[in-house]
Amino acid sequence: MQAIAIENAIYPLVLTLDVGTSAVRLLCFDARARQIIGIESRQPIDVVSDAHGAAEVDIKKLSLQCDAVIDAVIGQLGPHVQFVTAFGVDTMATTMVGIAPDGSAVGPLRTYADTQSDREAHQLRQQFAESDYHFATGCLLRPNYWPARVRWLQTQRPHEWQTASMWMTLGEYLEWSWLGIRRVTPSIAAWTGLLDRTTLDWHTEWLAAVDMPYSALAPVIDVDVPHIGLLPKWAQRWPALAHIQWFAAVGDGAVANVGSGCGNPHDLALTVGTTGAMRIAIPGTPPPPPGLWCYRIDRQLALVGGATSEGGNIYQWMRDTLQFGSQTDSDIEAQLAAYTPDSHGLTILPLWAGERSPGWAGEARATIHGMHLGTKPIDMLRAAFESMALRFGQIAASLPTSERVIASGGALLRSPTWLQICADVLGRPVTASAVVEATARGVALLMLRNLGVIRTLDAIAAPLGETYQPDMIAHLVYQRAAQRQQTLYALFYGQTKGQSDLM
Repeated sequence: MQAIAIENAIYPLVLTLDVGTSAVRLLCFDARARQIIGIESRQPIDVVSDAHGAAEVDIKKLSLQCDAVIDAVIGQLGPHVQFVTAFGVDTMATTMVGIAPDGSAVGPLRTYADTQSDREAHQLRQQFAESDYHFATGCLLRPNYWPARVRWLQTQRPHEWQTASMWMTLGEYLEWSWLGIRRVTPSIAAWTGLLDRTTLDWHTEWLAAVDMPYSALAPVIDVDVPHIGLLPKWAQRWPALAHIQWFAAVGDGAVANVGSGCGNPHDLALTVGTTGAMRIAIPGTPPPPPGLWCYRIDRQLALVGGATSEGGNIYQWMRDTLQFGSQTDSDIEAQLAAYTPDSHGLTILPLWAGERSPGWAGEARATIHGMHLGTKPIDMLRAAFESMALRFGQIAASLPTSERVIASGGALLRSPTWLQICADVLGRPVTASAVVEATARGVALLMLRNLGVIRTLDAIAAPLGETYQPDMIAHLVYQRAAQRQQTLYALFYGQTKGQSDLM
């Protein structure tokens, strides 16, 4: 059973704050990592984007939203709040905000999707060997990471750069506000592109290369080190949380793996929400494959994989833009399921939001080739689903072979047709996760392990749903479609934009 009434919960209880791309949510889990029914608060996040590549959030507003969901959940818990033992946080990664000496934020919070520093990333790739940087940090010299953003801030936002004495990620900022301490986990620090992936401390050579002072960054503290105590203002507002254990923030992708049962090297996680990712947990410090990244879950587990800027956002864009009229999602799903593989005659580069893995052409945009007067909106949607699956196939080809592929994320799990397409593209069975809240559950499992309630992250098996077996004839069809897609990509972006300098 995944969700239970609070009267049936096994104590202790833990609270998980999930700050993702679209919303901030606070949930409650019991000692068996089961979500407590009716204990939940959610507020939408407003990410401001523009044609220059901005993807920014008002950090003050977001902080107030986080405060508000905590207020709400404490109220919902009532007398049961006394059984809450720990509080954990996951956030979208990577984020960045400057902090002035008086503790106030300088400028907005910039998210992982912000590509305003694309020119600076290109300059860094000309100045340094990206393959060396990739090996040292597990990241790439791209606008999604801090080296390029630091260079951009220094030249394009000099007031922010000169005013800030500290630079933080979102989770750090929240802890600074509530607890009055500075710390960052290897999980979050690895996403910045400034962490030494072998020592798991800040990479001094790369800090020097971009003129980032070591003192401007928080100490790297692992996920199992708690803090007890709130600042007086918050201890008065939340007295029930003043003496519990607060664990430092982790990356949402890392805990999505853990929560869906993929916190081990045997299971490959395929996650599609607003965007997509394929990730596998590997012990130690494995070198990152060409074009992919190597982050952390904690000091023991690396997280190797690739992320795409496309996912459910492409479905929503097509749903809103093309003329589907009053058709329901169920109507559309039935039409998508009626197609035979690659029968629409289209080849799509589904790069509406630019490209991350595997080619990292941040300035890339979507291309649809093969349209004619008979092309229908549903043809384009089916082709888009297939095109995104083909991109996942490229990432999977660079990752170690796993025993299973476990799929999670609302966008993917809502479409059995898409799940089958993914199985056919990969040529491997794909099992749907039955975990409703994989990311929040992952945070809960980390805390339960840290508290000694469970011994390992996989001590409580993640529930699984249906397994989709691959059609190997369809797999061959999709291999030919993948070749067309890669040919189209090379026509526009060649190999110099992403992988050639990483091989």
